[in-house]
Amino acid sequence: MPRKAKIRARAAELQAFFEAAGATPVETPLLQPAEVLLDLYGEDIRGRAYVTSDTLRGEQMLRPDFTVPVVQMHMDHGAEPARYTYSGQVFRRQEDDPSRDNEYLQVGYEVFDRKKPSEADAEVFALMQEVLTPLGLRAATGDIGILKAAVAGLETTERRKQALMRHIWRPRRFRQLLDRFSGRSEVPATRSALVANQDPMQNQFPVIGLRSEAEIAARIEALKEDAKAPLLSSGQVELIEALLGVREKLPFALEHLRDIAVDMPAITEAVFRLKDRIDALSKRDVDVGNLEFEASYGRTSMEYYDGFVFGFYAPGRADLPPVATGGRYDALTRVLGQGREIPAVGGVIRPDLVLQLEGGI
Repeated sequence: MPRKAKIRARAAELQAFFEAAGATPVETPLLQPAEVLLDLYGEDIRGRAYVTSDTLRGEQMLRPDFTVPVVQMHMDHGAEPARYTYSGQVFRRQEDDPSRDNEYLQVGYEVFDRKKPSEADAEVFALMQEVLTPLGLRAATGDIGILKAAVAGLETTERRKQALMRHIWRPRRFRQLLDRFSGRSEVPATRSALVANQDPMQNQFPVIGLRSEAEIAARIEALKEDAKAPLLSSGQVELIEALLGVREKLPFALEHLRDIAVDMPAITEAVFRLKDRIDALSKRDVDVGNLEFEASYGRTSMEYYDGFVFGFYAPGRADLPPVATGGRYDALTRVLGQGREIPAVGGVIRPDLVLQLEGGI
């Protein structure tokens, strides 16, 4: 049997497993409106997606994943609660690593249920683990919601909090902002000169680019306002660093986070949610005592995750991407639901990697 046919057959078996668990099979178009994805992620998404255009429909993108179109479908006419499964091609541009696939199959399972989010988290993870158990994969978990709660609780300006929130998924930029806001790194000389200028708009330079003079002036005013903001205290930065450094088995990670919450009460509710999730996982016979938790995990994933995140990896195969990934994306339902929202969590499996590890291809 040809390689692609084998992968499709394995994908059908995985989807049947999720259907047996109660999911409704759904399909989404290969071409997605670029406007929606650009509104969600900004221009950065262009670096990950194939973009095309249509005279009638405008700019479109080949489906980079299923979550956004499935959420849109559910928010338009889905019943509650709902469970969906799907199987199909996704497309990701690869500009740095030619060995990584730019087109592959995904099989997914998504849960929309507002009653007990922790139990939905456990349901998705446990199903993924069950179907992948024969492969002996290593599971990793994290929680973006804890870091977001920590940033929201910082004693600084809303503008600085928003900047840190935007760059949670860009660890290097996040670190640079922390260093600048806390005075650990110097402000660039060009910015200092601009802020010190009493009337920087009075010059002989022509206005070029897409920004208007009003937009440029507003940006300069924001920079001046930021320059007057008090520095983040070393204590707050150290707590963020301690939080990002948590990497232990789940029970020990929980205790560590509880200790941090004593000095950073903003994360208390998020830590309670982690405890509820651990209990829900235990009820589904997941060995939480040996399940890894990393507070930084998921920070290079798609930016819609805002809570529980997880992945499954093949030990000793650093050359392979994760076999399965997933997480919670409550905020995405609010954005696409135009005011309506529902807690949601899901995960995807790559059947080509499953088949490869099984020795089938």
